[in-house]
Parts: sequence; C-alpha cells; structure tokens
Amino acid sequence: MIHISETLALHTIEGFLSDDELTQLRKIMRAELDTTGWAPSHQAEILLAPPTAQDILQDAIHRALPAIRRTMPSIQAAAPWAYTELTTGQEVPTHLDGIPNPAAPPRRLGRIGVVLEDANAGGDFYVETTSSPSVWTGREVGEAEGFLPGTPLTHRLPHAQEPDAHPHETAPAWLTDARRTRWITDARAGTAVAYGSQVIHGVTPVRAGHLRKFVTDLLDTALPRLR
Repeated sequence: MIHISETLALHTIEGFLSDDELTQLRKIMRAELDTTGWAPSHQAEILLAPPTAQDILQDAIHRALPAIRRTMPSIQAAAPWAYTELTTGQEVPTHLDGIPNPAAPPRRLGRIGVVLEDANAGGDFYVETTSSPSVWTGREVGEAEGFLPGTPLTHRLPHAQEPDAHPHETAPAWLTDARRTRWITDARAGTAVAYGSQVIHGVTPVRAGHLRKFVTDLLDTALPRLR
C-alpha cells in the first residue's frame, strides 16, 4: 500500500551522476541541440532527451533506487527523461504536480531532477510546505486504488502538456491563498533531488547564466526502456 509520506517526501542522491557521466551528457545534449535547433519557446518547456542520454540517466536511476526507496518504497522506475533550460530572468513558478489518476498504474508518485549545468546565480530548486487546507481537494483514496485507507489528495497544477500552452501564467486561489514556507536547496550539478508528487515546488529565477537540467516522473510500475 502506498503511504501518503511517499507523496510528500524530499530526498537527495549525491553523486547521482558521476563527473564522467556529466561530461558525456553535456556532449550528447550539445550535439542534440546543434542537430535539432531546439530552444525553449517559453520558460520550463521540456524536450525529450535522446536515447543515448536516456541510457545514462536510466542507469543512474537503477543505481539510486535503493536510496530513493528508503523514503519512497513504492517507487519501481522512472519515466523517460526530459531536458529543460532556463536563461536569465526565467524561472519555474511555484506549482504542484499531484497524482493524475491514483487508481491506474503506473502512478506518478514523485518527480526527480538533476542539474546538468548550474546557473551562475539563481536557478535554485525549492519546495514549499504549508498547513493550509486549501491545497487539499477533500478527496481520499484507499485500498481500492492501492493506497492506505484515508489517503488525502491535493489539487493539481502540473506543467502544461499542449505545445502552445504556457504553464502557470496564473496561479489558482487554492495555491495563492495558502500561506507557505519556502525551503531552498543548494543541490549542484550531478546531485539528484527526488520529491513526492504532492509537494509544492519550483525553481527560483535565474539571475545570471544558464541553467540546464533533466527531469522525470518516479513511478510505482516499471516501464520498458525508451529506444
């Protein structure tokens, strides 16, 4: 049974990527961007990482699973990884991914991100905690959905999936009305940050330089490798 603490967890995996893997991934992504010409059209837009990068990142997840499972024991695998960039003045606004369909595996119980290249200033990942009831829907799930009985669910403000949609242009009242406390991490390149899907989070504005990172979902069901 999935426990609510897994969906509210925050955990770091130091050395998630080795220096050699970081070097390889930087070369892979430079070549990918040179070939495709991709550049984000708005902040927080993502690009599916190429297969060579997927292999390195999925190998890293496999190594890190024992550590991830200490706080999120239901996690079995990661979804395909995405790549994103933030330049000066850009951020990932405060949001809450939530659990889209708690009754249907694979369930997204968390997210994980790892920085490929740090910004010179800013671009820090953060989470926010709150005792406000406004972030909760009032809905509960239980054994029928694979959760401990009485597990509450938050509202959802996930990244937009539509190509022309810009996520988080406005924040809903259930989020803005909640008084929150912010916790900023200093996880640098190669350190992964894993967090539950019911954790409020974001990335502070980049004040100088360029932030490049990979992100993906943490799932309770294994998926075939992307090829």
